[in-house]
Amino acid sequence: MRDPGLPSLDQLRVFIAVIDHGGFAHAARALHRTQSVISYTIANLEEQLNIALLDRSKRKPTLTEAGKALLADARAVSLKVDGMRARAKALSAGLEAEVSLVVDVMFSTCKLVRILHAFQKEFPTVAMRLRTEALGAVTQLVVDQTCHIGISGWMPGTPDVIERQACGFVTMVPVVAPEHPLAQIDGVIPSAILREHTQLVLTDRSTLTAGQDFGVLALRDWRLGDLSSKHALLRNGIGWGNMPVEFVQWDLDAGRLVQLQIAEGSSFSFPLYVIRRGDDEPGPATRWLMQQFMELEQPEAAPDDARTGGAPLPAHAYHALDGRRPAKAASEVAVAAAISLRPR
Repeated sequence: MRDPGLPSLDQLRVFIAVIDHGGFAHAARALHRTQSVISYTIANLEEQLNIALLDRSKRKPTLTEAGKALLADARAVSLKVDGMRARAKALSAGLEAEVSLVVDVMFSTCKLVRILHAFQKEFPTVAMRLRTEALGAVTQLVVDQTCHIGISGWMPGTPDVIERQACGFVTMVPVVAPEHPLAQIDGVIPSAILREHTQLVLTDRSTLTAGQDFGVLALRDWRLGDLSSKHALLRNGIGWGNMPVEFVQWDLDAGRLVQLQIAEGSSFSFPLYVIRRGDDEPGPATRWLMQQFMELEQPEAAPDDARTGGAPLPAHAYHALDGRRPAKAASEVAVAAAISLRPR
């Protein structure tokens, strides 16, 4: 038996049309061809493939078993070619082939998913490369041009090449498991007592904050490699720490975690920014994505903070993500491809 030949794209599309439109005559009308041309094309395709695709013994042609199997392949080839043509058209018009985005781990997952859903509908031919990091790691990836844009908190010593625009706030709350000793204290917990208990913080994998520590109150701290590990340890009573309120709200409602009332404030907010390199002009898909983040609804007021009377913290204090004051050590760094616990 001879090997199958190489069918043309037109033959495959005629084959698909016959099935989708219910016969040769309907396919001919849909493709603006004569019925004889449609029949001839299918016969040639069967000759090329050396197999019968349609059973013509009935009034309406039906797929053979081989035809059923090969129809899926025909659809896949047609879709691939259509996708390639659409991508080529977009690229010729200046649209990016790929957009790379790095998002601070503290950013709302719900908001991120909503924006990425919209992006996929708006730019179906543009690939998305998404990473999640925190603190200096977000800025570092943009500085290194690994990512086109980032969603980052304010960072000390940000390079001059970075431009930023505000895109909302994240609210942090100090939490512990209900069986933790701190949860047994009624009223406001003095800082002196808080320092006696292990604090869980995340490490910064970038070099931008090398040699700097921010916001750790405790005398003992554990440095973790990702937010999920920190969450798991908090729920199991190992230490206390600050978490994004959206991340732990279900645990607070269910009593799996307890929000601490501490002397330096029971919650605080810090701003987030869309950042990019000022010397790199973004393409249309990147600009559209940036605009979605900048149009996020802003909260009417940041949660109360003991030092500010309900106003957001000043910009210079927002890098203290895991504490209430710029002190020595902290970094909340993020969910990357692999979960790892590692000391600083």
